[in-house]
Amino acid sequence: MKNNVEPKSRIAIVEDHLLQRARTEEILGGVAGHEVVFSGETLPEFVAWSATTPRERLPHLLVLDLMVDRQPSASPAQVAALVSAGLTVLVLSAMASPSLVRQIVQAGVSGVVGKRDSEQDILAAVAAALRGETWMTVELASVIAGDPGRPTLSIQEERALVLYASGLSVEQVGAAMNIGRETAKQYLDRVKRKYSEAGVPVRSKLDYGRIAWADGYLDPSLPDGT
Repeated sequence: MKNNVEPKSRIAIVEDHLLQRARTEEILGGVAGHEVVFSGETLPEFVAWSATTPRERLPHLLVLDLMVDRQPSASPAQVAALVSAGLTVLVLSAMASPSLVRQIVQAGVSGVVGKRDSEQDILAAVAAALRGETWMTVELASVIAGDPGRPTLSIQEERALVLYASGLSVEQVGAAMNIGRETAKQYLDRVKRKYSEAGVPVRSKLDYGRIAWADGYLDPSLPDGT
């Protein structure tokens, strides 16, 4: 006889404030198809737990609070290592340090939720991250986009970035801009060079999408980023 029980999405929570953590557990654990498999105060605690946990019990998603009051906060390098290992990370932040949040976004997290956002926003962000999508409210995007050190793009470079990050091919970008494929590629290459010189490597189409999202060129409230 077949087992028709749908597999659950396993979620880990790192949050040092007890009441916030308990409420996050409650709202996420109360959703059908979700299972909270870890809940703790710090990222090192989560990493230690992961090292001794069977693969089939490891989470699909980590909901991570960046700032910890009494212990070291999560670093971009730590988050980048988790993402590189295949873990989807959603940040739950009080936005005390926009600079840190910008660095964490560049490390590859799938979304950022503010602690002043609604519980529906949190649930929507979790659902988007589990689907492999990115999430950020317009308000948070505007804070992150306020980075004075971000590369300055020309109008044509911005447009090429937005079109390409929205899912178009280089040929389609050229057609949309009424230019040839090679010219479109030149604009994208300039974007890549400027971000690389600023210390943000761009190696793939996903990276173009990430910088467009993180720097506010795309509207994060739309599922396809357009």
